[in-house]
Amino acid sequence: MKNIAVMFSGGGTDFQSLIDGEKAGKFDGKIVVSICSNHKAYGITRAENAGIDCRICSLNDYDDAVARDMAVCDILDSYNVDLVVLAGYLGIVTSALLDKYAGRIINIHPALLPKYGGKGMYGLNVHKAVIAAGEKKSGATVHYVDGGTDTGEIIMQRSLDVLPDDTPESLQQRILNEIEHKLLVEAVALLTKA
Repeated sequence: MKNIAVMFSGGGTDFQSLIDGEKAGKFDGKIVVSICSNHKAYGITRAENAGIDCRICSLNDYDDAVARDMAVCDILDSYNVDLVVLAGYLGIVTSALLDKYAGRIINIHPALLPKYGGKGMYGLNVHKAVIAAGEKKSGATVHYVDGGTDTGEIIMQRSLDVLPDDTPESLQQRILNEIEHKLLVEAVALLTKA
């Protein structure tokens, strides 16, 4: 069984999908710790409700992102983490964390990478860009995290149709509910197979 850490910054709906997936036995792993970059994130309550240790590592609490990631590494090491899942984590991961956990950090992105990834492409910004470009399809991608932003090797990807009356908000909700939460659990299941 793999020890899993989940890192998030906001409401934690992807985190909740992993909590529920673990309870349902959908992957061979245990979420042993969560790390949040925001002292006010609702995901902290989700961790408490699930009995999962949650550590707050806000950039404001450190000299810089490297110092924060070194602290994150210490936390991950203390829990013997095998797999790190970025689930709505808005911090930029530095080489301090990437080098130590190379090939063991994954991210979920609400678009069909390599399209609509990179700097500034998060949350509603992604869905606004998809609709503005007149795309017929969108979806979500789980990928390994590397030194770029949303540039790592794709693990899994799933799409849906962009509807003529979609707004960025409606598209975001459909992707979350129909694809993103399930896809993240499936990717973790794939990566925790013995």
